[in-house]
Amino acid sequence: MENNTMQGSVLAFTDDAVLPVSAVSTTVTALGIRGFELCNPQIITQASSLNHLPVESSSIDIVICISRSAEFPSVPFFEEISRVLKPGGTILIHRTSQSATGETDKATSALERILLLAGFLEAEVLGQKSMVRAKKASWKIGSSFAIKKATKIQINDDSDLIDEDSLLSEEDLKKPQLPLVGDCEVGSTRKACKNCTCGRAEAEQKVQIGPTVEQINNPQSACGSCGLGDAFRCSTCPYKGLPAFKLGEKVSLSGNFLAADI
Repeated sequence: MENNTMQGSVLAFTDDAVLPVSAVSTTVTALGIRGFELCNPQIITQASSLNHLPVESSSIDIVICISRSAEFPSVPFFEEISRVLKPGGTILIHRTSQSATGETDKATSALERILLLAGFLEAEVLGQKSMVRAKKASWKIGSSFAIKKATKIQINDDSDLIDEDSLLSEEDLKKPQLPLVGDCEVGSTRKACKNCTCGRAEAEQKVQIGPTVEQINNPQSACGSCGLGDAFRCSTCPYKGLPAFKLGEKVSLSGNFLAADI
């Protein structure tokens, strides 16, 4: 518990209809603060019905709130308290309602969080667990501060720095070999070259478009649907586009197969 003398202007308010000066003095004295009677505090009752405190901005050194309700002061009211407090001013909140120990601890913890979210600093529980004190920041809104010039960082040459070139091996330093112009992989078409040795030429010879002569003369179907027509054929069927046929019989085209439909 701190032991100091109260100085400066004081504002005390409550949500009750009456707030005796003696009650405020008792609250402050319980915290070990002396000299309250010399401050001539301003007292406001039924403050819960107010939206704004009738006090000029940044004119109060200490704000004391004595409330019976756990919901007072409300979160917006803390902004008004911050407005009337001077930079570095102190706010003291005393909840007079009697509650169980567990409920009191929860209420004071919630009050500390609200004070921090409202911009107050050093929120702490003092004396009895029903009292919480915090401070307003010592700087004003719109204050400016000079930014120190950046200091140069000197690197010690003897420090453990790794030479990047030492990480490269002899294989990394060799010049890469460009592919030959006649290689199969060169060019956008990717066709087999004349002297192909990679097997691309053989693969291209195996790829044929449309059915072979053997498939025309003796059509067979692995899936059993090739002879039913295009509606039943798969996308890679060699008989795609040909008319329906019977398996094992030669596929024949009708006389008007190539005639226009219109």
